[in-house]
Amino acid sequence: MATVKILTKGQVVIPAKLRKKYRITPGSELEVLEYGGVIHLIPPVADPIAAAMGCLPKTPSLAKRLLRERKRDSA
Repeated sequence: MATVKILTKGQVVIPAKLRKKYRITPGSELEVLEYGGVIHLIPPVADPIAAAMGCLPKTPSLAKRLLRERKRDSA
């Protein structure tokens, strides 16, 4: 984890290693999300749905669980 300082105009310098890793260049835009007292800087992606694919574990399957519960409730 890197520590950064806030400049006088509220600017944050992102460490070079992270800028290279996420291809953040001058003029790039980042999404800012605050949740639970934590500020997240999120590099936008061209296709957010494709980027999200595979980020959740395949098991346990919520769909299978819901279908089992519905089947049990209907019996």
